[in-house]
Amino acid sequence: MARWRPWVLVLCAMMVGGCALAQRRPPPPELVSDAVPEGFSTRIRLYSVDRRHFASQLPKILTALHRATRTAPAKILALSGGGSNAAFGAGARVGLTRAHARPVFTVVTGVSAGALIAPFAFLGPAWDPQLRYVFGSRRIEKLGHVVSRMAIARHVLFPNVANRHGALTDLVDETYTDAMIDAIGHEAASGRKLIVATTDLDSQETVLWDMTAIAARGGTAAHDLFREVLVASASVPGAFPPVLIRVHEGSTVYDEMHVDGSVTTPLFVLPLIAPTVMNKGLQLQGGTIYVIVNGQLAMAPRATPVNTQRELVESFSAQMTYKTRDAVVLARGLAYRSHMQFRIASIPVGYPAGSFLDFHRRHIRQLFSYGESCAAQGQLWTSVAKSIERNIYHGTGEVPLTMSCPALAPSTPRPPTPHATPHFG
Repeated sequence: MARWRPWVLVLCAMMVGGCALAQRRPPPPELVSDAVPEGFSTRIRLYSVDRRHFASQLPKILTALHRATRTAPAKILALSGGGSNAAFGAGARVGLTRAHARPVFTVVTGVSAGALIAPFAFLGPAWDPQLRYVFGSRRIEKLGHVVSRMAIARHVLFPNVANRHGALTDLVDETYTDAMIDAIGHEAASGRKLIVATTDLDSQETVLWDMTAIAARGGTAAHDLFREVLVASASVPGAFPPVLIRVHEGSTVYDEMHVDGSVTTPLFVLPLIAPTVMNKGLQLQGGTIYVIVNGQLAMAPRATPVNTQRELVESFSAQMTYKTRDAVVLARGLAYRSHMQFRIASIPVGYPAGSFLDFHRRHIRQLFSYGESCAAQGQLWTSVAKSIERNIYHGTGEVPLTMSCPALAPSTPRPPTPHATPHFG
């Protein structure tokens, strides 16, 4: 078995996986339904294409936004997926604190690995030590061992989606404590929102979860669902088992299968359907949209080995790069229509980031340090135009030994080195 290539395991999984999951309940029969986890209201989540629900909830959303923006215009932060490259966004959060340039975000959204950073970005600087600890711990590296092996034999051939034990679940259970979830819930009264995306495999749609509303309910059910959604959002198909979320509609019980949010969306600011109801009063004028791409928007060409596993990984990487560019364009369009400023940060094309599956502690710490250093120097944010010029039209030649920050031109004389050793307490 150890010598089987991943594609062989995938074929086997396709043949036997259906039998292994035969015990699950069916999903809700309608794409748009009122099915929700027991004890929760329909306001805790939204299918990204559900225009009717979004329009009906818009007055409450506006009321919350008005409460949250009494003293300053709206500030929205969108965190992308990116696997191990999320260390960049995590470091950037800490660096902004050091620079005394960290906004209080009105809305924070996260997808996949970005969803794991989002609660820290939402809560603010007081939680930076915990964020630093997480990205310096061996739990991250242990997570990488599971991903690097693709975990197909264990999780796809013989899945047990009801069993929440595993490297990812252990990380989530240890990191997102009851106290942290309750702190997020306390922010519900302020009108601020923390939103996380998962992918519903049954409907093949993006589901946006209002983590603030979930946390505000309080108690064991809220804590469990909060963590369950985070696990689902980061559950890369093939590497981790899907998460079955039990929902109720009236007296009928269903099971929904949720996986990595980046399967359908690499990042988001508002539901996909939002622009069609913008004329109903969703006003964000004068605010700012910040986007952190935990990855590169372009890559220096490199020879792809003739190897099935690498071909699959590089194909997935290419798909995510193009999807992320599309999502950035959508976010920029929203900012333009809403008369908002737009700021973006991504890992420059010349940075030797390596694979998004590289969870070795050295790589994680270097990338965390790079994001922290750039943010602390005030060189994190840039515009779309400058980002394109920096990434797409990057000059040819060898990659420099040191890299300038996202907001700097490649020739800037005082760049931080990605090989600096950060302090992890």
